[in-house]
Amino acid sequence: MVITEKPPLHDQLEFFIEQAEKTRPINTVVVHPVDANSLIGATEAAEHNLITPILVGPEAKIKSVAEEQNLDISNYELINTEHSHAAAEIACEVVKRGEAEALMKGHLGTSELLRAVVHKTKGIRTERRLSHVFVFDIPNYHKPLVITDAAINIIPDLFCKKDITQNAIDFCKALGVETPKVAILSAVEKVKPNIQSTIDAAALCKMADREQLTGGIIDGPLAFDNAISQQAAIDKHIDSVVSGDADILLAPDLEAANMISKQLIYLANAKSAGIALGAKVPIILTSRAEKTLGRLASCALASHMVQNK
Repeated sequence: MVITEKPPLHDQLEFFIEQAEKTRPINTVVVHPVDANSLIGATEAAEHNLITPILVGPEAKIKSVAEEQNLDISNYELINTEHSHAAAEIACEVVKRGEAEALMKGHLGTSELLRAVVHKTKGIRTERRLSHVFVFDIPNYHKPLVITDAAINIIPDLFCKKDITQNAIDFCKALGVETPKVAILSAVEKVKPNIQSTIDAAALCKMADREQLTGGIIDGPLAFDNAISQQAAIDKHIDSVVSGDADILLAPDLEAANMISKQLIYLANAKSAGIALGAKVPIILTSRAEKTLGRLASCALASHMVQNK
């Protein structure tokens, strides 16, 4: 699946869903879907031809929720487990056997699921660090914008940031962005010895020069304004092909990324979807309060990754 069309402005998440619906559904292990939101999310994605769910968790609880919500799950494989911890472990086993192409979080904590994913012998980790990407459709920005990492790595060091950046670049390429542009964010645009994020930004740019990071165009440090506004960069005499045209914003830490993300949603009317990267398969991590669009779009993003890997 290669996206050759451009998504319409402000319907970008819907566009990704529409493109994924035209392809085959991906086999997806849904881990511990014992509440209404997670089970409805899985069945909705299946109805949209995005996933073929493999439900893993306590059979009685899953069937009880299905009955309460009037959901027909008779056509889906259901693997019975005693509790959520076992569900996470068995889900990873299903992936390792090659029977699933993605994981989807149900009614369990993200940390519990990721502990199973990164287990040294039973998990599905790779040499890369796990990281999370949010994809935003922002009314006053001209294309989808990826922000990372707002959910997994709290205070990433330089080599962790390297993996976060490479994960995001590879993700954007799977979405059809030929050469993703990455803005490494800080509070200022110049390297300052007393601001670690500026030093990390400079090192990441040199890593890209030495091909330790590949596939994208990287610049930083950049403040938020001159990362997304070319005029702001011109006013500050910054000559950068990334400024005003960034595909990816790499935040200095989880707190900054999380605050930027929530500000965009609540103050800029942005729509969002997100998945975790760096494991053997994409991991669909949706909030329990996620609306239908966010759930479907997250599944669509995983589909694009699987079918363009």
